[in-house]
Amino acid sequence: MKRVSALVSYSSSDEESGNGDPSSAPPRETQRQKRCVRPGFPSSNKVTSFSRKLPPLSGTIVTPPPVDDPALHQGRIRTTPHVEGQWAAHVYVAVKLVEGSPLCKLVRTVLDDSKEMVPTLQEISQLDDGRRELHISLSRPIFLRAHQREQLKAAVRNVAREHPPFHVSFASFSELFNDENTRTFLAVEVGAGHHGCERLSDSLSPTLDSIRQKGYYENPRFHASIAWALLTRSSHLVNRDLQSIDELKDGQHFRTIDSLPKDLLSSLNEKYRIPLVSSKTGTFEVADIYVKIGKEVSRFGLKGEMLPLLPLCRWLMWSFLQVNFPSYAF
Repeated sequence: MKRVSALVSYSSSDEESGNGDPSSAPPRETQRQKRCVRPGFPSSNKVTSFSRKLPPLSGTIVTPPPVDDPALHQGRIRTTPHVEGQWAAHVYVAVKLVEGSPLCKLVRTVLDDSKEMVPTLQEISQLDDGRRELHISLSRPIFLRAHQREQLKAAVRNVAREHPPFHVSFASFSELFNDENTRTFLAVEVGAGHHGCERLSDSLSPTLDSIRQKGYYENPRFHASIAWALLTRSSHLVNRDLQSIDELKDGQHFRTIDSLPKDLLSSLNEKYRIPLVSSKTGTFEVADIYVKIGKEVSRFGLKGEMLPLLPLCRWLMWSFLQVNFPSYAF
């Protein structure tokens, strides 16, 4: 006897629709497939796929690129073009301006006198939350990729662990310019505490080198800027085919200067240098180091061992010499 196969052949749905004849079943077409028949050519069974275009994303989803509008920033221009995924950062120590303190009163008086001679000066010490403090930079502007942010924070944290707190005081008023020569700054230069700032800044150099950023200046002049003004016809503006900031769009006009008047600096130092270096104004303890990345500010306390009498004695000696022998170059 022959063994009967247990497999049974069933007809497909296509065969059923075509009365069992496969050749009578119409070809299937999906929503995305259509027969392509070119004029002058015989019909072909080849199926060509067509994809629908996706609608544009809503403006609420796509973040528009930042617009460099100097009119929103007192005429300041972005000196480094915006790059998506890049973060601006800098490292500094802070001196708080306590309301009613001798230093706070002195800074206000100096600003009032300076604005009488240079009305375009803009104050720097006012923070967004209403607090007032002076920043002593330990780095140039730094530009980070997203994955480098934690690396910089870790480096600043390690520097803080290795260095003790120290004291700073201010010595004189001076004028400094930014690297692009777009702004001039009225600043107070650090006297006592200069070496402490330099040690912190030098400790950051290996990390900055590893992320291909410039270290601080070779012969640093540590300072705190208290006001700024726009400069005319800087090289940066010439490259942008602008003769001055006065030509900004929307009819906005911002007055510019070539530099601070020499009479201003000599007058400030003559009138306010002795109060600036006096024991009444005092020294200021640097117990923290700050790093600002974008709008985020992180603070790390200096943890190294400190000999508090040594920097204080140095400052008292230096202050005595400055007051009694102001013409001597220290």
